Amino acid sequence: ICVIAHVTAKTMPHEDAECRKGSAPNIHDPATRELSVVVPSYNEENRLPLMMDEALDYLEKRQKQDPSFTYEVIVVNDGSKDQTAKVAKEYCKKYGSDKVRVISLEKNRGKGGAVRTGVFSSRGKTILMADADGATKFADIEKVEEGLKNLRPWPEGMAISCGSRAHLEKDSIAKRSYFRTLLMYGFHFLVWFLCVKEIRDTQCGFKLLTREAALQTFSNLHIERWAFDVELLYIAQHLKIPIAEVAVNWTEIEGSKLVPFWSWLQMGRDLLFIRLRYMTGAWKLEAKKCN
Repeated sequence: ICVIAHVTAKTMPHEDAECRKGSAPNIHDPATRELSVVVPSYNEENRLPLMMDEALDYLEKRQKQDPSFTYEVIVVNDGSKDQTAKVAKEYCKKYGSDKVRVISLEKNRGKGGAVRTGVFSSRGKTILMADADGATKFADIEKVEEGLKNLRPWPEGMAISCGSRAHLEKDSIAKRSYFRTLLMYGFHFLVWFLCVKEIRDTQCGFKLLTREAALQTFSNLHIERWAFDVELLYIAQHLKIPIAEVAVNWTEIEGSKLVPFWSWLQMGRDLLFIRLRYMTGAWKLEAKKCN
């Protein structure tokens, strides 16, 4: 298995063409916004409007209360086959392209690939990952911001605050089938055993990173699908980036792209390969220089 993991490992992906210096906003450039919100979206024409309305309403009110607060929302259309891009571009028209941007990928790369593309194009001092389904109340950004502040002083400006649903686990188990509960516990065990021991909920899509932490972690990221969160935190732990886990509100929204058995099987394989590929040196962690 070690040999297979090593031989089949992909080389470090290069930064996307749209993020190269001089051609578009670039994470290597100095921050020009207080906050960037990256929203990965695949076939989300129905769920995206609710999330965007809630997020932009909150952000606009916050900006009115504090004119020094600046933001941008980056919707990454991950090769959608529906009208996701069209829906997102309506928000560009309404709020202006300086506040809402849409990046469209020709082919579906997976959630991790979409988030990575958005992060590389971000302009914020802090960068928030937020799911298009709006399962987490956007106002809970204040909770993860507080978690980030509590980690100060940040080593080399790096810190990560993760939203967590761990406090809701008992209630969610009561609503799930025994099979899905078994899969969930199996996945949590593999995450703990192979990769990340200090974070109870690695998969919540509500994570806030400082710009420096985003550069270091996403520049080293290989996994582009469901298990990318685990590799992200695995990298952060090895780079000794402080991580906070903060309880957030969460509601299950219909329309999940996660296929219970096959997605969990794919994630289990990715978890094993994350550990083996770093252990055998097929993947290496490289420190990136900030401008």
